[in-house]
Formats: sequence, C-alpha cells, structure tokens
Amino acid sequence: MTTQRKYNIIISGGGTGGHVFPAIAIGNSLNKLYPGCELLFVGAKGKLEMEKVPAAGYKIEGLWISGFQRKLSLKNLVFPFKVLFSLLKSIRIIRKFKPDAAIGVGGYASGPLLFMAARKGIPVMIQEQNSYPGITNKILASKASKICVAYDGMDRFFDQRKILKTGNPVRADITNIMLDKQEAVRTFDLDAEKTLVLVLGGSLGARTINESIAAGLDQLTENNMQLIWQCGKLYMPAYQHLIQQYKKNVRIRSFISEMNLAYASADIIVARAGALTISELCLLAKPVILVPSPNVAEDHQTKNAMSLVDFDAALLVEDGSAKKDLTNAIIDLNNNRELQLKLSANIRKMALPDAADDIANELIKMIEKYQNQDQNILIG
Repeated sequence: MTTQRKYNIIISGGGTGGHVFPAIAIGNSLNKLYPGCELLFVGAKGKLEMEKVPAAGYKIEGLWISGFQRKLSLKNLVFPFKVLFSLLKSIRIIRKFKPDAAIGVGGYASGPLLFMAARKGIPVMIQEQNSYPGITNKILASKASKICVAYDGMDRFFDQRKILKTGNPVRADITNIMLDKQEAVRTFDLDAEKTLVLVLGGSLGARTINESIAAGLDQLTENNMQLIWQCGKLYMPAYQHLIQQYKKNVRIRSFISEMNLAYASADIIVARAGALTISELCLLAKPVILVPSPNVAEDHQTKNAMSLVDFDAALLVEDGSAKKDLTNAIIDLNNNRELQLKLSANIRKMALPDAADDIANELIKMIEKYQNQDQNILIG
C-alpha cells in the first residue's frame, strides 16, 4: 500500500533499546509504505536514541527529561524543572513541525511531547511493548486515540475500544533469520555439530546471568555445549580472563552487533525478558530459558515472561535462584529433545511478524479519519 499524500509524523520516546529499536522500525515501515511522510523523532538528551536514530538516517530533537526517582534522591529536586522545560520545548517542536499525528513508544520523552500534542488537538497513538504498562503510557492513555499492544488482557489498563493488538516491531535484521546455521556458526569459529547456547543479558549485560554462566562453564562445556555469551561492556573486564581458558567452546563478547548471525547459530537461548527481546524470540521460534530482571518497574519482565511460560512457550528461572538453577536448566533442556520441539512450536504461535507495518497502517488510518472528521465539521 502506498500513498502520495504527505504527512508530518512525530515518533517520540526512548531511553533503552527496547523503546528505540521499535521506534526506528515504525519509522522504517512508514517510509516504506507511505514514502510521502516527513518523520521527526523526539527523545531524551543523553539517551540511546540520540545516537541510534541519526545513525538510522532520521532527524531527532532532544528533550531535557528523565524519570522520577522512586527512592529519595536529590535528582528529584530538579525533576519539576525538567518537566516544565520539556513541555515548553515540545510546544516549540509542534509549532515548527506541524505534525498530523504523534506516536509514543514509551520512555520519558514521549510524556511531554504527546501530552502537548493532544492539548493541541493532534491525534495521538501509543505503542505499549510490555504486558504491564509503564507509567508514562498509563498517564497518556486517556489522551490517545489508539493504543497498540503486544499482549492479551491489556484492557485491565486501557480502554478496550482503543486497543489494537499489533505486537512489537523488531529490528529489520532480526527478521532475516533464514540463514544457514552451519555458516552462521562458522563465523564465530565454532563447531556446527555441537549444541550452541546463546546467552544474552541485554545491551548493558545482566549481573546474575553473567555470574551464573561463569560458575557453570565447566559443566556446560563438559556436556558438549558451546556458548556465545554477551556479557555487557560493564562486565567484560571481569570475564576477560575466561576467553583464553575456554577459547575452544566459548565466545565472550561485550556486545554482539551481528545478532542475526548469533540467533541463527543458536540451538538454545538464555535471555532477560524485556518486551523487545520477547518479540524477537517469538519470531525465532527456538527453545528459550528466560531469567527476568527483578530491577524493573512493577516487575514487568516477570509478567512478560509468564505470558510465554503459561503457554508452554518458554522456561523460566528466577533471578534469585539462577546461580543455583540456571546451569542445570540449560543441561536438562539440552538433553530433552521433545521439550525443545514443544517450546519451539508454541513460541512460534505467538509471533506477530508484521507489527511495524500494522502500526504504520493504523497510524495513517487514524490521521485520515481525524482529517475527514474535521472536513465534515467544516462542511456541516
């Protein structure tokens, strides 16, 4: 579907890869399906989006905004001023860009921008990635015309009439999983005949997962397994010495840029349960062990994980017991081919591969409906 009509659209939010990459994916779909669109991203100064969005070829404006600290902190003294400045800058951005619509993907920056857009009578859409909404999207929900979600049961938090189940947009290279496993494994100089376990702790790493894997390396390699282990930049110095010690069977990286190759190589995946990670894993349809982070708002990673576990689509190891249980869980799964096939089949059923395109189409429908209503009012 294409159109020659030109729409100005703001995509706002960010803070983490879980917000930034879906935002870029939506932008890419709008460019593909509606090449007349002019896009502007709005993020938070100093956050990941200020680097990743320009790298993807898009313009971005930064707001001086951050979250409110839940524990007592001097940073909270400046929070009201950040909100005020961000609201004022949002007004200036809206006046200059004249958007036909704004979509928020979550994160601090989407709050002031979407709030002011709604105040100006601009149609607003929210994209909620998690099974438990963040505070920004909860506040904005009453202002939104449409709310795109990835999980069932979101009418507990949002008006059912506004909800569209689209799934979460994922990075374009992740959808290219039709890669030859043997070739992908060889790029990491490993053996395609051995089980390969991909360990992910997010772009920053995960302390518990790292400590659990480090403690279990002997057992895992003795059970004829290989690992590609993304430990995170912060933790790399602590595990640098293991690279030489396990050079035959283990590849330790601070960050994996070629994720499509890592995913194609994997027989079993160990990961946190962020919303974007879950959506990617559903597309991959491989056996997964999730270790949800307990250090997130409202424990939403556990809720994300349980949406798979309840359908026998993934296994769960609690963060608090990971040092004791994770290694055995990996070994047990490796030894149970029937369970592997069951998990893969069930997680595949939960995939929504066209999320970015669906959101782009719904966004344009929302704009056209809004503009038609305005014309009818003028005619009437």
